[in-house]
Amino acid sequence: LLQEIVKKNKAMSSPLETQSLTLSSLFWKEDIWLPPNMTWEDVKPEPGSNRYTNFGELWYPVPAALVIILVRAHVMRHWFKPLGLYLGIKPSNHKKPPTNEVLEQEFQAMRKDKKFVSDKVLLSAKLGMTERQVDYWLKRRKLYGKPSTMDKFCETGWRCLYYSGAFLYGAWCLWDKAWLWDIKHCWYNYPHHDIERSVWWYYMFELSFYWSLSFSQFFDVRRKDFIEMFIHHLTTIALLSFSWTCNLTRCGALVLIVHDFSDIFLELAKMFHYAKLNTPCDVIFGIFVVAWIFTRLGLFPTWILFSATIEAPQMVEMFPAYYIFNGLLSVLLVLHVIWTYFILKIAFHAVLAKKDEELRDSRSDSEDDTMSESDHDAVLDLNKEDVAVENAGKAGTNGLADANFLIPSTERSKDIVAQDLK
Repeated sequence: LLQEIVKKNKAMSSPLETQSLTLSSLFWKEDIWLPPNMTWEDVKPEPGSNRYTNFGELWYPVPAALVIILVRAHVMRHWFKPLGLYLGIKPSNHKKPPTNEVLEQEFQAMRKDKKFVSDKVLLSAKLGMTERQVDYWLKRRKLYGKPSTMDKFCETGWRCLYYSGAFLYGAWCLWDKAWLWDIKHCWYNYPHHDIERSVWWYYMFELSFYWSLSFSQFFDVRRKDFIEMFIHHLTTIALLSFSWTCNLTRCGALVLIVHDFSDIFLELAKMFHYAKLNTPCDVIFGIFVVAWIFTRLGLFPTWILFSATIEAPQMVEMFPAYYIFNGLLSVLLVLHVIWTYFILKIAFHAVLAKKDEELRDSRSDSEDDTMSESDHDAVLDLNKEDVAVENAGKAGTNGLADANFLIPSTERSKDIVAQDLK
């Protein structure tokens, strides 16, 4: 249809418009997106019918993702924050340390070069501050702007709530579907498949959620595997969009429900960890490891990926978009293997150590980007030193500082400082 429009309007169209239509017709070429000997007319959605998917509906999840971000903020603040306080998690106030240009330059140098060693003796002499006060300032500057344990607890609680709801809805949605019990039904009579309203909503909710994760990842708790998670979100969105466009929603729905199941236990274990409930944390984490391996390295490659790459070609004539679809499934499998390595490494270390330590999954927060619960008490004492450090910074600049005036007088303060620096 686009090619006919181009021919009819070629004479009256501008070169730019003609080029745009030509690129669009090349992108939506039927030989790429559809099985051989099929046209877009053969899979065109009809009003009042639930057969075939509508590509134009894929933009719905983008604004819906913004709504989800607002709902998330409300749930984290009014649901999970009170729950965290009830469980004894302390809210932390990350105040910026007093302005000191010399120490700020030192901090930026340490931030850019991890191997940079600060000369605290020289800084102490230059600013008229004790070495301990220099450590105070640098520690406080490092913690400024970092998420606290409460922040991580609320964010984890939101994801646990979503994954639980998504899995339960998916199980209800697919329970009576033939392709859940016999995956070959994903390929029988393809691409002439109906898209039921329950499956339609399942796709829209999941796409909206992953779009929201892609947006919020840039201001959420910074994680060690930021790049891997961003690739995962984009791959999932591309996979869902490809399966929607090619009417491969049956296989796509199976991928979704397999992925959501293990994530429930991961987020729940992290919530227990942040609340320092170690016994239930260990139990749930063990369940998560089993569920992860069973679904991500068991069901996904041997059931879904095997059927898509081995069984499907025996029933469906292959086409380029289908190879892209399988390629995206393979990318997910590679990410699963990488994360499984880190998960097993953590589990193995926890078993050998046999002591309480920070339990972090392969997608947990790095120490440089978070503030631990032990740091909280130290920060309370840092607040008491702010005025003294600020005065020291100003006096040191003018060469009038009195170091003896700035030394804390209590033994308790010394113990806290020593513990904090350790």
